[in-house]
Amino acid sequence: MTTIAEAKRIVLDHFAALDNAAEAGLAEALARNTSPDCAFRFVHPFNEATGPEAAAALFWQPLRQSFAPLQRRQDIFMAGHNRVDDGETLWVVSMGHLLGLFRKPFLGLRPTGFGTMIRYVEFDRIEDGRIVESTLFVDMLNLFRQVGAECLPAATGPVMVTPGPRTHDGLLYGDQPPEEGRKTIDLFMGMIDRLVDADVHTTREDLALDWHEDMIWWGPGGIGAPYTFDGYLAQHTGPFEAGLEWGRHLGHRMQIAEGHFGGFYGWPSLEMRSRGGYMGLLPESREFKRMRVLDLYRREGDRIAENWNIIDELHFMAEHGIDLVARQKMLTGL
Repeated sequence: MTTIAEAKRIVLDHFAALDNAAEAGLAEALARNTSPDCAFRFVHPFNEATGPEAAAALFWQPLRQSFAPLQRRQDIFMAGHNRVDDGETLWVVSMGHLLGLFRKPFLGLRPTGFGTMIRYVEFDRIEDGRIVESTLFVDMLNLFRQVGAECLPAATGPVMVTPGPRTHDGLLYGDQPPEEGRKTIDLFMGMIDRLVDADVHTTREDLALDWHEDMIWWGPGGIGAPYTFDGYLAQHTGPFEAGLEWGRHLGHRMQIAEGHFGGFYGWPSLEMRSRGGYMGLLPESREFKRMRVLDLYRREGDRIAENWNIIDELHFMAEHGIDLVARQKMLTGL
């Protein structure tokens, strides 16, 4: 059985092979540590592929053709056994940015020639010494905003290059005390369980149960990064809850914690119905639509201090018949 330390070494070796591979060698680099039938998931419009060759052709080659050289800059690295399946599966999580020079068009975006920070979170499941499942979230609307995409309305909060933990201690290469991880996952999953059970309308009293008052929610590009209770209520939960009706919580693919850090993702995680006007784009919808979501957390004492969130917004828009990539290509002719 693969240990947590071994799983971390496998993923770090995987990153090194992928990051140092030439464009023509991406499939071979992906195959080094993944199974032949590894299930790869990417955000919309790339979505899913089976096996390293298909994943290289679908996502990594187009990305590397547009952004080169590409440099990985990790801020959080952790691993743990999945609470969703009572610890049967072992996962490694990496969060940070891919830094690249934007040289060629990508999804209708105009190349700037500038260094560009592509925000990502990756979840890798390890089995028998290999990666058998890999889900990569990229904050596409943060990228769109960063390079001046024409197709976007204003965000409700500030959109910026998203930093790692305030404490600069998110790279957990060594062993962590198990009891600290249990405190962390109990805290953020207790908060999530209350949200799922409630008719969601977030108040300061709700936040005070789980969060430090100077918390920051590092949200995706279409929303931004609200700071403190007041910012979070005004710039995220207010517009979010006004624009979307809560439907069903569909569960998570994985939930882990290690030390003071932890998180989860769902594929999809939620069903939401648009009331109209969400992010200045969505029409009212009669049906509930699926939302792919991830959250990572940093615990400080007995409260959440920081939360990194990415929503696959291009997918959620596509569920409503809005193709932002096609719209961007039409506006730019690329």
